[in-house]
Amino acid sequence: MDFNIWRFILDTLEAAGVIGGYVSISIISVSLITYASRGKLSGNKLIGSSGFHPIIGALLGLIPGCGATIVVSSMYKNNKISFGGLLAAFIATLGEGSFVLLGASDEASVSANLQAFLIVNLVGASVAVLSGYLVDSLGISIPVREVSENVMQHGHHKSGALSLSQIIVDYIGFYLILAFSAFMLPGSLMALWGGNLSGYDSLFDRSAILITIISIIYYLFYKFTYIEHDCSHDNGFRASLEHAVSDISTVIVYVFAGLLIANYTIDILVGPATFDAWMASSAFVVVAVAGIIGATPGCGGMISVAVAYLAIPNFPIAALITAGIATSGDGIFPLLVSNRKAALVITALGLVVSLMVGYGALAIGIRI
Repeated sequence: MDFNIWRFILDTLEAAGVIGGYVSISIISVSLITYASRGKLSGNKLIGSSGFHPIIGALLGLIPGCGATIVVSSMYKNNKISFGGLLAAFIATLGEGSFVLLGASDEASVSANLQAFLIVNLVGASVAVLSGYLVDSLGISIPVREVSENVMQHGHHKSGALSLSQIIVDYIGFYLILAFSAFMLPGSLMALWGGNLSGYDSLFDRSAILITIISIIYYLFYKFTYIEHDCSHDNGFRASLEHAVSDISTVIVYVFAGLLIANYTIDILVGPATFDAWMASSAFVVVAVAGIIGATPGCGGMISVAVAYLAIPNFPIAALITAGIATSGDGIFPLLVSNRKAALVITALGLVVSLMVGYGALAIGIRI
């Protein structure tokens, strides 16, 4: 086979960027909605009766992205929601994986993405509510330990002089990602019904490549050298956009890495026919692996499984459901700070429930 590595990389950069166009629409929209409603979600008054906390937690968990689970973690820390409500939120959430499924590209059709998104959320929400009521009825509650102010505010200041990482993250990368997201907006929306603009398509494709490259650079600086800002405690408009841009870059990077590995493995190392045969015969293993990957802290695991679902033919939706229930998203990190025991119990319970539901879905034969 004549394999052109550069063409392969460019095609993957473009595919990740196309998904990124849809991702940016969803993430920015949800961030602005979360910003507008943050006061209501994080206020001092208990939201609803305690008997409805599992339902409230599940509904918050269904909000795409990780913002709602971060808020729920704060609510639990302040004794504003029951442990069942907390568990329900984490079981229901897909984290940033929601935006991958809501995206559309050559890897999957819009209708198939949307159908998978709805099925996973419906199953996840139902299981979340049942699990939440079960643990609350058993009286399970893990006390919250107090966290000193200096721990919560660690890394939440800026120095006088701007470093290279600050310039790239706060200014160059921030504005470029927003600008490319805005430029790609018409093309992303028109693709939903197959429309196009003369002369725009080629610019859209080049923009898809550029936004992926910019996101990779932004992500590397933000992840490994930018340690002076923590937007999880900011409520301002700019902070909401910063968090959105960070999420956009993270999703695009994980999508790019996932597509690179998946497509190279399927098309080059194994071969499509052999891989399809393996997937058909090893669904039991795939479900278990998806659950374990989904249970890893953060959104990376769920994003990886969502990308695999889009890119790999015959990938069982039971595995996608398993990962969706197991994932805790970025909301697990503030919970680890305020209550490590609760975070570990949530993760373990989520994994156990996810495997039970995933194998049940596999036995029933749920398909799209």
